[in-house]
Amino acid sequence: MLPISLSPAELTDRIRARALELGFDAVGVAPVHASGHAEAYGKWLGEGMHGEMAYLAREDAVAKRADPAVLVPGARSAVVVAIGYYGEDEGEADPSRGIVARYARNDDYHDLLKDRLMALQEWASAELTPLGGRAYVDAGPVLERELASRAGLGWFGRNTMLIQPRRGSYYFLGVLLLDVELDYDEPFARDHCGTCSRCVSACPTGALLGRDEAGAPRMDARRCISYLTIELRGPIPHDLRPLIGNRVYGCDICQEVCPWNGFAEPAHDPAFIPREGMDGPSLVEWMGMSQEDFSRRFKGSAVKRTKRRGLLRNVAVALGNWGSPDAIPVLSTALSDDEPLVRGHSAWALGRIASSGRCSEAEQELVAAALLSRLVVEDEPWVREELSLALSS
Repeated sequence: MLPISLSPAELTDRIRARALELGFDAVGVAPVHASGHAEAYGKWLGEGMHGEMAYLAREDAVAKRADPAVLVPGARSAVVVAIGYYGEDEGEADPSRGIVARYARNDDYHDLLKDRLMALQEWASAELTPLGGRAYVDAGPVLERELASRAGLGWFGRNTMLIQPRRGSYYFLGVLLLDVELDYDEPFARDHCGTCSRCVSACPTGALLGRDEAGAPRMDARRCISYLTIELRGPIPHDLRPLIGNRVYGCDICQEVCPWNGFAEPAHDPAFIPREGMDGPSLVEWMGMSQEDFSRRFKGSAVKRTKRRGLLRNVAVALGNWGSPDAIPVLSTALSDDEPLVRGHSAWALGRIASSGRCSEAEQELVAAALLSRLVVEDEPWVREELSLALSS
């Protein structure tokens, strides 16, 4: 039987306690009102810095991000949760092995967090007071980091991540928009980055642009390795390929250099322990992955977002950056892949390897023969261009 009534403070305390019982590491509560970042967001879109992510610029989505009450009519409160996913990295020092961003090494966090948020809402509605609302985990038009900062969980770092004091930034965020009034936390007002700009300096592609005149961190997503390896559907620009190194899905560099992540502790939740083979996978092995292999290996994983063609595009680039003749056989085979995206980047990688100074004359001739053999039958114009450029190198 539901209690007759609970004050906003009592209701908030009960919801917060239950969220922690469900495994969340931090919980904050903020009032729902119009975003203070809408103008900056609109300017960012106007400059085209969102690249091919057209869903960010849809008129309805922009309106919903500008005011969560448009997204969930009647919403009055936002319960913001965070859960850590940090894990050590074993593959970074070995260029023959790929690097997958830490958040994607386990089961897809979208499903895991949303299930728990929905369980929290159902429990509160059944045990405390009837309420309506909706859960969001990085897949709806919600500015999660702004809500998290308003809920007292942390501040916006120069790397655009939400940083929690004494915890760092390796956290997933989820939001539960509810139609009840709660007791709100104090917004996190102080910027603890100070004069530190390690993330800006460390970004290989120059995607981080520092802060604007209002102090907001800025990023050109079109140059971000996470965007290039996940959101970009077509060829990766030539000038950015060498800068990606061996990162095949996402990037953690701006978090790895952040001093606040010196406090990061390994994930304690079993759901966020890396899957076998996701920490430092063999690039050569992954390059030979069939569609069946891809579907089986990444079932229930965030990596499936790239589809096989996107992942193998990234792996081909990483193999080219490795520059070892050991990659020639698998890349030569990939020149006949069904996907033009894979063929074109494999051609680039072979040309890079052949011109690296690490190949014997016989290996260079082998590469040239493979490229020329494919050029004779290739009918995709941009792939032909990649083949020709690789041959000329």
